[in-house]
Amino acid sequence: MTEKIKRTHYVYTLLVEVGRKVGDGLPSEATGGALMIYASGVDEPEAVRETVAILKQADLAPLDVTGYGTLDERLAEGHDINQEERELMQRALDENSVVVAQMTPFFGNSPKGVH
Repeated sequence: MTEKIKRTHYVYTLLVEVGRKVGDGLPSEATGGALMIYASGVDEPEAVRETVAILKQADLAPLDVTGYGTLDERLAEGHDINQEERELMQRALDENSVVVAQMTPFFGNSPKGVH
């Protein structure tokens, strides 16, 4: 019997831009949106793959993913991370899951679709 090696998971902060798709849950007048996500993975590429797969299952249309690193990496870059964010990151780690922290719809043709 082979023994399964437990690999250390980290939580990565990801910003995912999504387009429109039937049943995506965005307001009807939105042109797309952005999701701030905390995702667990052994490395960032795994966290991105899992996130994209889950978003597709949820009828969202991921277009682009920007990674901001782990909590320690973000702190080293000087990011201010409040307690609520830290709790959501811990939840993603504890549940080995993807947690959507914020969803912002885009409207119109203004920069990044926001106005």
